[in-house]
Amino acid sequence: KDKRSRFWGVYKRVAEEHDGEFLERYTTDMDIVLIFSGLFSAVSTAFIVAMESNLSSDPSDITNSLLKQLVQIGLGNLVEAGTAPADPASTWSPPTSAVRIQLVAYTSLSMSLLAAFGAVLGKQW
Repeated sequence: KDKRSRFWGVYKRVAEEHDGEFLERYTTDMDIVLIFSGLFSAVSTAFIVAMESNLSSDPSDITNSLLKQLVQIGLGNLVEAGTAPADPASTWSPPTSAVRIQLVAYTSLSMSLLAAFGAVLGKQW
């Protein structure tokens, strides 16, 4: 019985030492993941905000077409002005390259936030 208790005592000490090293190593790794994903998310968000204007029509085009229509009405050219207000935004669609780039940017932001969420869960566990 004395040999068993000594074995379990040594085992407990070695296991606690190993677990302590393991937890310390992975806690610092999760800290690094949190920092990196936070910085990457901030940069990614800045690019997404800068590219957002490519997904909508230019408001000055709408203003210019409406002004042109008002000038035509003011000059008495009712036929050329038309009966419905001009709406160039109804024919406008974003370029497919802009949509694809936005898709990749939003996907990378989502994956970065998912990595940060996983690291937070790992640290709390």
